Amino acid sequence: MKYAVMIKSSKYGLRIFLDAKAPYEEVKEQLRERFVALRKFLKHATMAVTFEGRVLTCTQEQELVELMCEAGEITITCIVDQSENTAIHYRKILDKCKEETPKQDGQFYKGTLKRHQILESDTSIVILGDVEAGATVAAKGNIVVLGNIRGNVHAGVSGRKSAVIVGLSFYPNRVRIADMEAKQLPYSEEEDTSINPKIAGIRNAHLYIRALAR
Repeated sequence: MKYAVMIKSSKYGLRIFLDAKAPYEEVKEQLRERFVALRKFLKHATMAVTFEGRVLTCTQEQELVELMCEAGEITITCIVDQSENTAIHYRKILDKCKEETPKQDGQFYKGTLKRHQILESDTSIVILGDVEAGATVAAKGNIVVLGNIRGNVHAGVSGRKSAVIVGLSFYPNRVRIADMEAKQLPYSEEEDTSINPKIAGIRNAHLYIRALAR
C-alpha cells in the first residue's frame, strides 16, 4: 500500500508530507489514522506543523489542523512555511505558547540529541527531534521520539515495566525498559526515507518491538 502521508520531526514540531497525487479524502483518512495511533503518546503536546509535497487551500489547511488536533489530542500553535523570516516569526509564537502551556504529567523536549548528550526525565517525555547514535534518553515513564532513534533509550528506569518506547524511525543502539534489554536492531540507510513507527514494551516477561498499529 502506498502511503499518502508521511510524518517527520522538525525543529519546530512536525513536517507532514502529503502525496500530491492522492485523492484529498484519502490523505485526510491516512492522516487521521496516523494521529489516532500516536494519540496516547502525543496527548497534550504543543507544536507547530509544516505541510510539504502538496499545495493546500486555506480551508484545507484549517481542516487538516483541526483533524490532527482532534485525532491526536494535541495543540497546534501555527503552520510554518519554508520562508526563513516566517519561520523565525512562528518560532517566537511557539516558544511563547510553550511558556504559557500548563504543565502536564510529562515533559516536552524540542531539539535533536547528538552524540554524548544525555536527556533524563522523572516522568514521560516526548522528543520533537532525533536521538542520534551515541546520545542517551532515560525516563521513569514513556519515551516518544517524533524522529529517528539511533542512540540509547531507557524507559521505566525506576522499574516501571508498563512503560513503552515509541519512535517514528526505530533503530536504537540500545533499548531498555525497566531491567530488560533488547538487542541492537539492524539499520539501513534506506530506512531514513520512510516512516515506519515502532513501539517497544514488555509483555509476558518479554521485551517486544513491533510496528505501531495504524
